Amino acid sequence: MIVEANEAQGAQSDSDQTPLHASTEAEAHAGSGHAPLGSDFVSVAAARLSACCHGGAKMAVLAYSLGKREINQYFSIKNAKLLSVAAVIFLTLFHTASRYYGGGDTCDWLLSSGRFLGDNVWQPYGCMLHKYKSSEAKFCLREKRIAFVGDSRIRQLFYSFIKMMNPEVKEVGNKHENIPFVDGGSTVDFLWYAEVNNSLKEQLMSWTVGSASKPDVIIIGAATWSIKLHNGKSEALFQYKANLTAISDTLEKLAEHSEVYWVLQDPVFEDVLSDSRKMITNEQINLYNEAALSTLNTSKKKVKFLEASRQAAMETISQSVDGLHLPESTRDVGAMVLMNSMCNKILKPIDGSCCQSAPPLSILQMLAAIVLVMSICGFLVLGYNRQRKSRHVPDVESGEEKKPTVVGQLNPKGSLLAICKMSLIMLYFYLCDRADIFMKEQKFYTHSTFFIPLIYIFVLGIFYSENSREAKLLNREQTDEWKGWMQLVILIYHFSGASAFVPVYMHVRVLVAAYLFQTGYGHFSFFWLKGDFGLYRVCQVLFRLNFLVVVLCLVMDRPYQFYYFVPLVTFWFAVIYATMALWPQILLKQANGSAFWNLAILLKLLGLLVFICFFAYSQEVFEAVFSLWPVSKLFELQGSIHEWWFRWKLDRFAVINGMLFAFIYLLLQKCQLLSEAKGEPLFSNKISNFLLFVSVVSFMTYSIWASGCKNKSECNEMHPYISVVQILAFILIRNIPGYARSLYSSFFAWFGKISLELFICQYHIWLAADTKGILVLIPGNPTLNIIVSTFIFVCVAHEISQITNDLAQVAIPKESGPLLKRLLVAGVFLVLVLILSRNE
Repeated sequence: MIVEANEAQGAQSDSDQTPLHASTEAEAHAGSGHAPLGSDFVSVAAARLSACCHGGAKMAVLAYSLGKREINQYFSIKNAKLLSVAAVIFLTLFHTASRYYGGGDTCDWLLSSGRFLGDNVWQPYGCMLHKYKSSEAKFCLREKRIAFVGDSRIRQLFYSFIKMMNPEVKEVGNKHENIPFVDGGSTVDFLWYAEVNNSLKEQLMSWTVGSASKPDVIIIGAATWSIKLHNGKSEALFQYKANLTAISDTLEKLAEHSEVYWVLQDPVFEDVLSDSRKMITNEQINLYNEAALSTLNTSKKKVKFLEASRQAAMETISQSVDGLHLPESTRDVGAMVLMNSMCNKILKPIDGSCCQSAPPLSILQMLAAIVLVMSICGFLVLGYNRQRKSRHVPDVESGEEKKPTVVGQLNPKGSLLAICKMSLIMLYFYLCDRADIFMKEQKFYTHSTFFIPLIYIFVLGIFYSENSREAKLLNREQTDEWKGWMQLVILIYHFSGASAFVPVYMHVRVLVAAYLFQTGYGHFSFFWLKGDFGLYRVCQVLFRLNFLVVVLCLVMDRPYQFYYFVPLVTFWFAVIYATMALWPQILLKQANGSAFWNLAILLKLLGLLVFICFFAYSQEVFEAVFSLWPVSKLFELQGSIHEWWFRWKLDRFAVINGMLFAFIYLLLQKCQLLSEAKGEPLFSNKISNFLLFVSVVSFMTYSIWASGCKNKSECNEMHPYISVVQILAFILIRNIPGYARSLYSSFFAWFGKISLELFICQYHIWLAADTKGILVLIPGNPTLNIIVSTFIFVCVAHEISQITNDLAQVAIPKESGPLLKRLLVAGVFLVLVLILSRNE
């Protein structure tokens, strides 16, 4: 996800004048866009067999190696991307046709169907149900008059509805009388009409005469009293149909200016019904519902049918006390469905996709669309040069400066091709999370949805274990592996909604701190060893970090701070650069053997610590600095700097911890106090065993503490001070044993190379509604949906990573003159974007 510890290894190689290790064939495949595993596994297996294996062990290793070879022979990232493109085209056409021909109105989905996810959480079909707060409900219903008309079941629905506006409401009042409710400018009345008869008809007709007393919303339904009073006779059903026919025209007329909902009858639990209600059977209720649907469901379709609560009741009616009235959790479903139907189109909550239309394009989105379309047209006009260049590009995050072997430089056609691909990918982003094509569903956390996928990915990670090229502490393969498995854990955490479970939340907080730790470790190591403070490298890093986010800000109409991790890492990179580049610039070669210069760099780090503490304990100063325009436009979210303050403060010491660790490690390495040969422990046996014991105890102690966390706020206060314990414990456990340092998971390392893109892309093409929900590409089959959406998501992230590296070579020239001109253009562009966003 970040720029990171890889820089240390790249910098050390150049500093020690040792060439980079020759790439294995497996790594060559990874660099050229193939799967992260090697291909010549037979020769590798043979070498391992001859070296260390006998008998059955030889057969096991050979089977293991051949199995991986077969997987990689037939499945490469190139083929995967072609398959994902075909899947995207097919699914887009399928969902478009389904919406057009099969009825794609999310209001109908909201009212008609859904399922319980568990713990009384209702999921409408294909869209997200927003959980309305009291303030939101009051704001939406201000100056509105709402009438609930019907029997005791409608009265239940009435109370659940007004409790959303005022949770303190008590269910009091005469059961068979009208009940008024007034809250501010809102009026919600319950009108007792137990049967569909002339009295009800007269009440409805009175609302058609004058406009003063006519409700804005009418929720109506009745049937059980007709069944009860007439003992379930067929004559009563005929009369019910006739009475419905008599009021149907009136309801249609009211629906021209008001919202009218007919509530279908919920089932009953026949086993516990009293003797006076035994005739109210589910068979009778179904007949009355069919009568309502056939009579009121006219060609005009102005009267809406509330059926979702009926479906919810079918799963929970057994919890009913008297067999007739619904348990509170079920009637709350009906009330929440009604609130979403009335208010989503007004308040437009991002996590309430039911009954909402696609938002209109902003000025910046329209300008972005014009630029992207022009790039596609330009590419089509110029054509595609197949000999543009190889796919191998320098790792701008790792500080690798050596020129790669290329067929040719990226020419204008190649640049246009990269932009063209990016344009099509951004179109997919927009379709997934802004247009009304694909479905969205809400998250629901269970332990199985988090821990079972976690087990799967770690089994895969262990299966794809390889020998590392070198056995140095935090070598490049290991840091890629570290970033990879952490990113996969974070993805599962977001997808499963595991933030609701505080112990998991606290452990994931450590993973975020570990990314920032790697940022401090990697950048400090690079500057300390190489002393390259040139503008070229700074621009390369900033471009690599921010390119995708800037494009998404324009296309998806979101502020920069919305993608919080990129602003956070960008800020800390600038801080590290300033700390190391400002006078006096101290390098390892300069400080070699000099206690004075080593003390001077420690004093610099102490100054940085004072700077961090000053801002951490002076919120007013912090907010004053970051509230100034145009800085505020980069760090505000919904007009507030609070989110940036929270994110910055939460891991404020992680970066400086990484810098200090890098300093100590490089000092020990220079003094030859470490043993980093393959198979050898990092220290002497006694010291290694002692540190391993302390690390394991520390690791377990933190996990026990985090598992006991009940309150996020209190635990977050401790997090900045103790997260480093878990990070250092992991590093030592992973690196002290020589055999552990000599192995790495190529599966995790592959994901680690695209961790930045994975983190950002998840917002819109894996999750949905700005991470509030889940994207549904395959409706009705959650398991297949997660497989397909994940496959496309990973392919897109990998392609964006390559596009970013391609464009970085063109956008950031090494010559200072052209670079300064492009920085000027970029600055003007940024100011224009900030001005336009300020005026919207």
